[in-house]
Amino acid sequence: MLTTATRTLARPAAIRRFALAAGGARSQHTLPDLPYAYNALEPYIAEDIMKLHHQKHHQAYVTGLNAAEEAYAKTQSPKERIKLQPALKFNGGGHINHTLFWKNLAPANAGGGQLSSGPLKSAIEESFGSVDAFKKKMSATTAAIQGSGWGWLGYNPETKKLEIVTTPNQDPLLSHVPIIGIDIWEHAFYLQYKNVKADYLSAIWNVINWKEAEQRFTEAAK
Repeated sequence: MLTTATRTLARPAAIRRFALAAGGARSQHTLPDLPYAYNALEPYIAEDIMKLHHQKHHQAYVTGLNAAEEAYAKTQSPKERIKLQPALKFNGGGHINHTLFWKNLAPANAGGGQLSSGPLKSAIEESFGSVDAFKKKMSATTAAIQGSGWGWLGYNPETKKLEIVTTPNQDPLLSHVPIIGIDIWEHAFYLQYKNVKADYLSAIWNVINWKEAEQRFTEAAK
């Protein structure tokens, strides 16, 4: 299940597994299929954005990760392996984040945007006062990211609470278990919303897959 895989990948030990020792067996990462059609999130996220985002940008992270892992496996030089760390982090994080992001969304006519009563809703209300207050704070925090990055609703395993955090560029969320992630790179919205991040962040709540988010939360809180 994606939740388990994401939690495993989003740990330093697992990140290091991207960089396998020379001679070790290594499987190629592949672009995951979307769980819905490219136009399924309209009018909130346009079909052309989804195609570009998935087929070009996510594929580029997959390709870059495979290339970086292959180069790492071929060298025994500590210096060369250190030089490869940024590529492993950037492309590995991009692959992790986007694999989570596609599951993070669902068409509005298939339950997207609908948060039912349950453990996640109760935890959000406990942490933020109300669901609307959470959305407002999450959107504002994500919009305030300078440059590119991600806004997250994460579960803090130390405090056992939901918290809003951000990560720059394609850094994966390591300090928390990711429950919801919002991509604020321009390629996620610019073709449709131009430079108005607020409109994109308002629209995306209509296609958030709350059922998936609740599964992640339930597993994290065990």
